[in-house]
Amino acid sequence: MTVLLGYFLAVCIGISLGLLGGGGSVLALPVLVYVVGVAPKPAIAMTLVIVGSVSLIGLLPHARRGNVDYKKGAIFGTATMLGAYLGARIATLPWVTSTGQMLLFAIAMLAAAGLMIYRTSQTPPAAPADGPDAALAIPPVCQYCWLWLMTEGLGVGVLTGLVGVGGGFAIVPALVLLGKVPMRQAIGTSLMIIAANSVAGLLGYWGKVTLDWPLTVSFTFLAGVGTLIGGYLAQFVSTRQLQKGFGYFLLAIATFVLLQNRHSFQTSHSSGVPSSLTPASHRTPSATHQAPHANGGS
Repeated sequence: MTVLLGYFLAVCIGISLGLLGGGGSVLALPVLVYVVGVAPKPAIAMTLVIVGSVSLIGLLPHARRGNVDYKKGAIFGTATMLGAYLGARIATLPWVTSTGQMLLFAIAMLAAAGLMIYRTSQTPPAAPADGPDAALAIPPVCQYCWLWLMTEGLGVGVLTGLVGVGGGFAIVPALVLLGKVPMRQAIGTSLMIIAANSVAGLLGYWGKVTLDWPLTVSFTFLAGVGTLIGGYLAQFVSTRQLQKGFGYFLLAIATFVLLQNRHSFQTSHSSGVPSSLTPASHRTPSATHQAPHANGGS
């Protein structure tokens, strides 16, 4: 039953990516750890595969409608890919525990929720010709915004590598505020960047953790179906209202993760596997203890 629930939630992960241009990874990691029972470190690497693949699939309908800014996506994506690889290499160091990664993940979710709720609570200007959501593309507030774009890209990339967060919650506003990209184009462009980040982050984990490939492939397929659904629905719904509701949903998930780790944070030592995160289904019971495979476990 837990696996079936995980598969259903995989479809929901894809829908969130297609609708919002982000949010899939902050759902994928808790589902893999708390529902399916995968250990945190392999779950983070699996999240990169799942979210990267479905982001690439979700990019297709946005690209067909011309909602991708390839030039600014390449500029921002170069910095995020470098950061994602570095973050993944840091995550494989012995002193980086699974408990610490999950706590950092919860903090990132709190930041994402705060940004979404704050941004959508602001009074928007009059809706321009290309739709009400494009009103969020306000002029940037700095003189050399491309420098800030690269700096934030590096930071988002490091976070991606460390905890598997795709960073759509930060990529979309960065493209809108600093890159002057309309909201709908920012959503499509963020999917391209998230896919590139996932590839770079996975390279950082390659050979360091053992992945459950059958589970990863099945999750990727179902999330890909959800992404196509979300990409289709995105043209009919208000992104602003979706982001606000999703922000409050992230607050609930972040609180749950923090509660799950409140005791393990105090008791975990060198093992790196929190007692409260012991996989219920034991699909990958020794993923963090097996000898690394040069091919990533395949």
